[in-house]
Amino acid sequence: MNANDETSRREVLRALGAMAAGAGLLGSGCASRPGMLAEPVKWSTGLQLPRTRVPADACDCHHHIYDRRHPWAPEATLKPGDALVADYRQLQKRIGTSRNVIVQPSSYGTDNRLLMASLAQFGGRARGVAVVNTSVSDDQLRELHAAGVRGIRFNLAPPGTTTLSMVKPLAARIAPLGWHVQVHAPANDLIQMKAVFSDLPCPVVFDHLGRLPQPGALQHPTHAMIRDLIQRDRAYVKLSGFYFESRAGAPGYADSAEVARIYAADAPERVVWGSDWPHPTEQAKTIPDDAALLDALAQAVPSEAARHKLLVDNPTRLYFT
Repeated sequence: MNANDETSRREVLRALGAMAAGAGLLGSGCASRPGMLAEPVKWSTGLQLPRTRVPADACDCHHHIYDRRHPWAPEATLKPGDALVADYRQLQKRIGTSRNVIVQPSSYGTDNRLLMASLAQFGGRARGVAVVNTSVSDDQLRELHAAGVRGIRFNLAPPGTTTLSMVKPLAARIAPLGWHVQVHAPANDLIQMKAVFSDLPCPVVFDHLGRLPQPGALQHPTHAMIRDLIQRDRAYVKLSGFYFESRAGAPGYADSAEVARIYAADAPERVVWGSDWPHPTEQAKTIPDDAALLDALAQAVPSEAARHKLLVDNPTRLYFT
């Protein structure tokens, strides 16, 4: 073998070694290599992996599953495209999370069959938030608990399947199960419900930053209400849905990221994060880039220790204990 052949052989071996190392990184679930490409994910734009490395057991605390084989609720107004468990698993591969919380969407009302069937496919790595009304039986609540449900959701603006009058009686029934109340409504409606949320026997979880309107989100009275509750360990807030009220927009959602930063600084043990995949409200608009959304969260909470709390420790306490 001449010198040129030996040089070529070493170059080939180096290239093969680099390829093997790259494959090993991808196989390890690493989601922090800028420039690396992921497989396409349904209802998510972009192919780049996030720059942000998530810790082991990181939990996406807010996403939905849709399947056209299950009937819509009669009152449903939002009817997005199919987003199946297999589709969601592709998102997990892209962003690096390994635990998840499936939230019953308003589109299915109080029919939680798809929620329970989906939870069963995750082998104990998922939890659920159901939708029920005051007609739910104790046996049904126990069945939901056995399936992995740990909370009930109230989508209160506009009221539909559930109403504000149901919050207190249902909260009293789920508190012994260790569940929580999750609420989604615009900030102007939430502040009108302050007396209810301040007097519950279980935690209340506010969706999507409390839907504080921009500009001036941090001056809105609902921010003061949520801040008071999380600082007194009476509530949690989801640092999710950055696109709902943002005026700054993608990719960084700087105004929403600032709201998230304040919440995380005020009560680092009372914040969790969710992707809101498959972004049902955005499907007729511009579908977000989930890698960019995760990186926006990292901009809001740059400390790895703080992100460990909101991605691992806080979800464990709220959903998995």
